[in-house]
Amino acid sequence: MYLETSPVYNAIHSSYFGNFNGCHNSSTHKISEYIIENMLSKSELRYMLALQRVPNLGDTSAKKILHHVGSAEGIFKEKSSTLLKIDGIGANKIKDLQAPHLLTEAEAEIRFMEENDISYSYFKDNNYPEKLKHCLDGPILFFHAGNIDLVNKKIISIVGTRKITTYGNVFCEKLIEELAPINPVIVSGFAYGIDICAHKAAISNGLQNIACLAHGLNQIYPKVHKKYMTQVEENGGFISEFWSTDRFNRNNFLKRNRIIAGMSEATIVIESAEKGGSLVTADLANSYNREVFAVPGRTTDSQSVGCNNLIKTNQARVVTSAADVIYMLGWELEEKQKKATQIPLFVVLSPEEETIVAFLKDKDKELLDVIAINCNMPTYKIANLLLQLEMKGMIRPLPGKLFQLA
Repeated sequence: MYLETSPVYNAIHSSYFGNFNGCHNSSTHKISEYIIENMLSKSELRYMLALQRVPNLGDTSAKKILHHVGSAEGIFKEKSSTLLKIDGIGANKIKDLQAPHLLTEAEAEIRFMEENDISYSYFKDNNYPEKLKHCLDGPILFFHAGNIDLVNKKIISIVGTRKITTYGNVFCEKLIEELAPINPVIVSGFAYGIDICAHKAAISNGLQNIACLAHGLNQIYPKVHKKYMTQVEENGGFISEFWSTDRFNRNNFLKRNRIIAGMSEATIVIESAEKGGSLVTADLANSYNREVFAVPGRTTDSQSVGCNNLIKTNQARVVTSAADVIYMLGWELEEKQKKATQIPLFVVLSPEEETIVAFLKDKDKELLDVIAINCNMPTYKIANLLLQLEMKGMIRPLPGKLFQLA
């Protein structure tokens, strides 16, 4: 099923994913506008796609070579001897770089994009999710379709078992309903179970939701979920790093999980058996230093074993309601109008405490390690001084080792 049956869209807006409201007859024009706006020529896009297809190279190594050479086209025209001088780039990673089929396949994929109104995001572009930029293994390029807008948005990924129980279904719907007032973007995988429950709940509450697929944008799996496509695209959309020619491979589901975890501020696991893809997503989120939440369940429930284990091993925080998520992420602070900070009167501060207060005066909130670096003091000493300032009513600790003036 091609996305030519879905709502189509116009040229991408500046800043981030924009709204698309065009027609198929102007698809080539729209792709051209997009490429110009993001400062990639059509030739460079062709080479970038080809780079993405080099066997054994991987996104991390591709980014490293791009950093040294400067462009994808330059990589293909550079001598192998020069590329081999780049630290960590061995002969095995670039041995297939000159394969002629790479550029031919890239040209075919561009034609597919033009014919089906598919746009792309390159990892150095403004329209690439900001948090995903900080993941070394994030895709150098992925495709997207729909009405996606991530400007200053709170992004949450919700994952879990495909064998959803009534408990999981009710919790998922209630959680998203409670989160609706802060207008987060809900990200999931469009699969059976928790995934589609999250998408449907987001649609019901008027929230933007993004389906991250493990296959090309020329198909939908499972096919039964095709009926939800239009609603997703009206307020959200679909993203994938896989090409239209990629064969359906279950290993792709594990690969796409890094995008779900990487683009989100937090990952919530609602139900999971002892093993499953959602636990992989949770592990990836932890590796990216993101918050992970898990819904506790009865010890006798097979679909709660994974969540209970995450909590038991301190790999996830317990979540029993949206309030837990909002508090731990500090989102309630962002919803309130900021007030001017006023130093309490008649508080005696040491010179070191004054240094910390002066640093935080113009900050909304800051990490402990960042405070230590900027105040030129060891972390252990900063931690003790922050405790003293908290006792004096000067400092307020926040979740995630963040601090702000009270």
